Amino acid sequence: MAKTSSIIKNKKRAEAAKRTAAKRAALKAITKDQSVPMEQRFAAQLKLAELPRNSSPVRVRNRCEVSGRPRGYYRKLKMSRIALRELGNLGMIPGLVKSSW
Repeated sequence: MAKTSSIIKNKKRAEAAKRTAAKRAALKAITKDQSVPMEQRFAAQLKLAELPRNSSPVRVRNRCEVSGRPRGYYRKLKMSRIALRELGNLGMIPGLVKSSW
């Protein structure tokens, strides 16, 4: 099992990204608009750089909500392959059947 702090840290990053998404999108639109003067585009770029690093959606990592594992992640189930197998064997995931042949 991974440390729970990595899960908590990732959730904080996701919340920060959601909170600053509108401001970030507005500043990016200004920087890409060629009709805006160069000084305003540069000022918007500086304001974008001043935003907290963890508020960027790129910093959010897909992590298993059970174990915190970042690899082998199934998006629909929000868990890693290992957690999926463990819970599947225990019969805790509806519709998942362990095949035996």
